[in-house]
Amino acid sequence: MRSPRSVVPSLLRENIAFRRFFAGQSASLVGDQISFIALPLVGVIVLHASATQMGYLTAAGLVPNLLFSLHAGAWVDRRGRRRQTMLAADIGRAALLATIPIAYAFDWLTFTQLYIVGFLVGALGVLFFVAYSSLFVSLVPREQYVEASSLLNGSRALSFVAGPSLGGLLVQLLSAPLAIVADAVSFVASALSLASISPPEPPTEASEQGHVAGGIRYILGSPVIRASLAATATINFFNFMLFAVVILYANRDLGVGPGLLGLVLGAGAVGGVLGSLVTGRIVKRLGVGPALVLGCIVFPVPLLLIPLAAGPRWVVLGCLFLAEFGSGFGVMLLDIAAGAISAALIPDRLRARVSGAYMVVNYGVRPVGALLGGGLGSAIGLRPTLWIAAGGAIAGFLWLIPSPVPSLRELPEASE
Repeated sequence: MRSPRSVVPSLLRENIAFRRFFAGQSASLVGDQISFIALPLVGVIVLHASATQMGYLTAAGLVPNLLFSLHAGAWVDRRGRRRQTMLAADIGRAALLATIPIAYAFDWLTFTQLYIVGFLVGALGVLFFVAYSSLFVSLVPREQYVEASSLLNGSRALSFVAGPSLGGLLVQLLSAPLAIVADAVSFVASALSLASISPPEPPTEASEQGHVAGGIRYILGSPVIRASLAATATINFFNFMLFAVVILYANRDLGVGPGLLGLVLGAGAVGGVLGSLVTGRIVKRLGVGPALVLGCIVFPVPLLLIPLAAGPRWVVLGCLFLAEFGSGFGVMLLDIAAGAISAALIPDRLRARVSGAYMVVNYGVRPVGALLGGGLGSAIGLRPTLWIAAGGAIAGFLWLIPSPVPSLRELPEASE
């Protein structure tokens, strides 16, 4: 019989700093998934949102990526202190989310508050994630990038299983606003984990000319990163068209209640767990580039099952389950392969700036997609909008075909 110690990956056994970081991020990811279902349900159930208002609510949390990512990346590379920046962002997000249940308790909750909280939480999230890539390479040796990325994305996949199910249950038992408390607590847990580690900081270059534009120039000059960004941004644009209306569609058109919706979404995310477990083997078998191409196909294709869902209740629930399962598997394959390629290819001195420039596009298209999804949902109906969103996302992989990505078998060397 294998000992419990032998089951734990060596990276978690031997790298104490990464283990603490991993634990904090795992807690935070579960909280995020609770809010993923609870926050839209605050709008749907408590404030009786329309499709357009749901589009605005989704966009509010995503607009900061478009507005701030570029300058945030330059600021973090210039200032340094990545860990402290991430810690402060966690504390700020916890405090902002806590205002929602407080306002609900005093009957002060409005859509304006939801928009403001979503916007500010998104802005702090930008700071957190542009610093994240630099901290990652400080914690993990190059030869363990795929393993570490698989662990972090596997934790994210597990949060997809536990978070929506727990979120739906908390909404059912307590109310949607009170369920958001769990996400605020998870940010505190993440902040405590960051406070307990002190990884080495990559060097800063305060005097460099063209500091803000450095990340943009790097992406434009790198055929691998440029093609990866075009593919993922296309997928995300249409995916967030779908996300803006899918909960409204499932709840109102398909009659799936909050508790059952959480269970279906959580159970479907088992595909993400499976994807995180087998991606390392797929990368070894196919190569890291082909694995990325495959992920860009497998992620969006199952989304076609959502507008196809019709008929008996078990068929509807089965379609939703399979959509989540297949999409969860694909997104893990995509994210792990893309994350490992970026970690290996981007030089340390440009890392936060490239992350910021990447987020401007990859995250910046999301509020545009969400607004378009909400508008189309009101104008032409929810199901036609879902068909358009799923079809557009599937086309994203075409950007990779003429690029060097399909020929990448091993992780590339860092390139200036």
